[in-house]
Amino acid sequence: MIVYRSQEEIALIKKSSQMAAFILAELGNLIKPGITTKELDEYAEERVKSLGGKPAFKGYRGFPASLCTSINEEIVHGIPSSRRLKEGDIISLDFGVYYEGYYGDAAVTYPVGQISPLAQKLIETAERALYRGIEKVKVGNRISDISHAIQTYVESQGFSVIRAFVGHGIGQSLHEEPQVPNFGPPGRGAIIKPGLTLAIEPMISAGGWQEEILDDGWTAVTKDRSLAAHFEHTVVATQNGVEILSLLPEPGKAKIMMEGQRAQG
Repeated sequence: MIVYRSQEEIALIKKSSQMAAFILAELGNLIKPGITTKELDEYAEERVKSLGGKPAFKGYRGFPASLCTSINEEIVHGIPSSRRLKEGDIISLDFGVYYEGYYGDAAVTYPVGQISPLAQKLIETAERALYRGIEKVKVGNRISDISHAIQTYVESQGFSVIRAFVGHGIGQSLHEEPQVPNFGPPGRGAIIKPGLTLAIEPMISAGGWQEEILDDGWTAVTKDRSLAAHFEHTVVATQNGVEILSLLPEPGKAKIMMEGQRAQG
């Protein structure tokens, strides 16, 4: 069942989403050769607690960490460890927050030092594809209009859309209806109505779209071991268009906003 959110609920989803985005932005400042993914996970967990929230992923269906850290050919659900980042890597960070009964979700792919032109183009394409999808979050459109916009753009750049993982509704649960695939024809699926909150998250590869799961039972990698990138925003459909709930104001204002939220909590 698809749930359409009230203004009060949307405000809480926005707080959770902006907290996730704020912590991802801070993590971006820590990304450098030599840092371990476990250190990034520990920072994210402590930071969200300091702001009054909880990590949404830790323990979710048994996931052992607060932050998903997926390097190079890893698509999503990478488990933080003692592995150290090295020059030329790319790393996708996916982070969810639970705050006052509601969830927010966001993801970003960062370069580690100097990266290859291919890796840079892949990151840029994934981010732009996310915004192509978000542009289709309009009252009266259908869910697959988002999917088609993402796939069309990604493939126009010579890359592939991973098909095994999809975006989703979000609110009082981390994953709600409807599913939002990153591929498919337009004009299908649920009609978008005001109050619909979605986590849109294209995952793309420099090679084929097929994936496999590593022996840890979580980490998804490209089957051909080509590079992968992942971006995600939590958004809401309104009568006046789409609002990106996980989009932060400029850095200085974001910090003031987050610290103020902690004080109020």
